[in-house]
Amino acid sequence: MDPHVPPLSATPGNGAEPRPEDRPARLSVGIVGAGRVGTALGVALARAGHRVVAAAAVSDRSRLRVRDRLPDAALVAPQEVVEAADLVLLTVPDDALPDLAAGLAGVEVPVAGRLVVHTSGRYGTDVLEPVTRAGGLPLALHPVMTFTGRPDDVSRLTGIAFGVTAPEPLRPVAEALVLEMGGEPAWIPEERRPLYHAALAGGANHLVTLVVEAMDLLRAVGVAEPGRMLGPLLGASLDNALRLGIDGLTGPVARGDAGTVADHVRELGRESPEGRRAYVALARLTADRALGAGMLKPEDAARLLEVLAD
Repeated sequence: MDPHVPPLSATPGNGAEPRPEDRPARLSVGIVGAGRVGTALGVALARAGHRVVAAAAVSDRSRLRVRDRLPDAALVAPQEVVEAADLVLLTVPDDALPDLAAGLAGVEVPVAGRLVVHTSGRYGTDVLEPVTRAGGLPLALHPVMTFTGRPDDVSRLTGIAFGVTAPEPLRPVAEALVLEMGGEPAWIPEERRPLYHAALAGGANHLVTLVVEAMDLLRAVGVAEPGRMLGPLLGASLDNALRLGIDGLTGPVARGDAGTVADHVRELGRESPEGRRAYVALARLTADRALGAGMLKPEDAARLLEVLAD
């Protein structure tokens, strides 16, 4: 595959750093699915000197977001977005992506020679196969960040990882785009994308659930500001985990304190049966990890697992 796309950077002859808008061979960008992610990446690409010329948005909120963040982009149908752009961002939900790729190829939208980029964590470039067969240049660029639709979404791109999957000839293009948006590329093999995404979703999404559950339980015992109580503890725990791995583990499971864990399980069964099930599953995993790391003696692990049996 020979990507016939303009270069993504240029160095001026006098050694001065050009303004983004003055750089030659900038790309025209179109966004299909102009929600939180699409508009944030569109702003980042515009700041790098590319031109966001068109966007397709379904909801009123998304259309307002385009008008606010990308005022020069025309709101048009998806086919017209592709026709107007050198680089097409497909920033739709994961489950919608296969049908969108097939649909664009099915209506014979002119994708040949265009960069077609999706931002799904779940998929690599295979999902874009219908577009690739039609001559499109496929890239999977997944920003490892949560997006809320707030103005700080764009600043959060600075320094984050992007999970990148790309055909070998397009790797330099993928890397350049990620760097221009302020990120760092991390190369993910096509066949490992689901596991990569499971790791991220499990870590980030379930963390929110665990914290909200902990706050609800603290409110149940009369703590007026559970977030204030949990903040320093959770911040230290996250820092320990990222720096030390399993060696950062503390608490009753790591100590083999089966009596305390039994109290937890009993009280959670009264207050939050669903929370109890989650606690038991995570405590089992924690005990297995602690045992494997040599932090927990086999006899202590056995007592814990007995307490945690259904």
